[in-house]
Amino acid sequence: MRIGLLTEGGYPYVSGEAGLWCDRLVRGLEQHEFDVYALSRTEREEVEGWVPLPPQVGRVRTAPLWETTDDGTVHGRRARRRFAECYGELATALCTAAPGAPGGPAGSPEGLAEGQSALEADRFANALYGLAELARDEGGLPAALRSETAVRALERACRAPGAHRSAREARVPDLLTVAARLERALRPLSLDWYEDDDLGSVDLCHAASGGTAALPGLLARHFCDVPLLVTEYGVRLRAHYLTEPDSSPAIRSLLASFHGRLAAETYRRAAVITPGNTHARRWQERCGADRAKLRTVHPGMDAAPFAEAGESPECADPRTLVWVGRVEPAKDLVSLLHAFAEIRRAEPAARLRIVGSPFGAEGAGYLAHCKGLAAQLFPDEADGPHAVGRNPVSFEETGGPELPSRADAYASGALVVLSSVVEGFPSGLVEAMFCGRATVSTDVGAVVEAIGGTGLVVPPRNPRALAEACVALLRDPERRERLGAAARARALELFTVEQNITAFHGIYLEILSRTPVRRVVLDDTGAPLPFAVPAEAHVPGRWSDPTARIAARGGPSPSSGPGAVRSGPGWATDGPVRAAAPVSATEGAAR
Repeated sequence: MRIGLLTEGGYPYVSGEAGLWCDRLVRGLEQHEFDVYALSRTEREEVEGWVPLPPQVGRVRTAPLWETTDDGTVHGRRARRRFAECYGELATALCTAAPGAPGGPAGSPEGLAEGQSALEADRFANALYGLAELARDEGGLPAALRSETAVRALERACRAPGAHRSAREARVPDLLTVAARLERALRPLSLDWYEDDDLGSVDLCHAASGGTAALPGLLARHFCDVPLLVTEYGVRLRAHYLTEPDSSPAIRSLLASFHGRLAAETYRRAAVITPGNTHARRWQERCGADRAKLRTVHPGMDAAPFAEAGESPECADPRTLVWVGRVEPAKDLVSLLHAFAEIRRAEPAARLRIVGSPFGAEGAGYLAHCKGLAAQLFPDEADGPHAVGRNPVSFEETGGPELPSRADAYASGALVVLSSVVEGFPSGLVEAMFCGRATVSTDVGAVVEAIGGTGLVVPPRNPRALAEACVALLRDPERRERLGAAARARALELFTVEQNITAFHGIYLEILSRTPVRRVVLDDTGAPLPFAVPAEAHVPGRWSDPTARIAARGGPSPSSGPGAVRSGPGWATDGPVRAAAPVSATEGAAR
């Protein structure tokens, strides 16, 4: 099977967001072929380059979202009129108030799931595909999407009767900002990926996230009828709602409407949707995803680095609590420090190790603030010539002689704590479970789904509840041991790379089994040749070469003519055909 893997700011770039997950998937499914279509977000990604690619990656095509390009195309009057009509319809769909969500922004989940009319959904889809067809006919639309025509169409839609209140309040700077953001999001429309010998030649498009990354998959489905699989471990639409809180209501409303309607169209056209957890699944359902298409597939994580710690659950210090992660405000270390102050009053010998590095300038400032707060909460123990050794709170990073790896960090304590106020899938918590550690976590994101009944869960931003749960486990080593063993068993059952790869392999086969044949083999008279591509044609092996089979029927060589098909690894439609020795039915079955 040939998979078109679609990414945005991820694989195969070294600094990509879901790069590790995609790399494990590609390497684990070595029986398939992968073509990677990557959209880069920053110049830094381009400069840092790619990760080493396995041999099953046959082609990589990239396109920048950060760079403004102008191909110099001058559109004629007819093309300009088509663009104005399509872009105007798109703008009207974004500005129309979504029924069912009075007072809420257009494109909100409530409006999309409960009351979005079929008329508005079709208007958005028709406008989107109309722009895509125009881009294909004219060689791209980069200049048109940045033109005054686009801004004026957006302004007319905002001023039209029936527009949402926040859209009617948009001013010229708001319109310019929204037009620029839409141009960036719609750049995949101008790519030359959607031909029969490119993305149209794959058996399946697999989008590694929603949003702009899934747009090439939508267009491949529209132009070439390629089935689409969408995986979301963090719902991109939710991220759009949480970003840019300082923007005007008009900007937030219009951009939320665009991304909401794009998500709804993606879910409508996808053959299967695979959320990474129940939290993401609920968002997808509220945004219009059909429950029959949803398959929850948990992220696959490598358990090998944590095997030694998990098989030897004895901790270095039964009085030590450990926090491991990326230092940023969303992790709410302030609440953790206040909770630890109460823990020290109940258990004076307790220690807290905060292991992690800051993320960006904001993270560095937050780390400095937390260090200052720790000095204030424990002033007596932070004074004197031996302050570093006696301080019950330590701020550390992995990679040193004391904590060479994250597994060593988890193994250094009796209890692992998570204090976040915002969390998607808690990968750090799963790592602690691989190490056989009992956990105390806040009830955010997919935390409860990840740990099940193998740890204690408390409300976020509640230091007293967090302290009480930690004290209860510090005083009960037998309970800690039971919870840690149960946590490790759960993690090995649900969250390993192997289960993730197995799940996607089954989903690939399921989608392909329900997809009509798109490439028909023709005989020498031009008539379709039935049964020219049997079911086992996608199984690697010498029997997957249909040369002898077609020749025996008097048909043309698979490498010649318009009826050429792609069947088996390493065989391109315009390349040589490999000879295959006859294989008996018994030998084929044995293989």
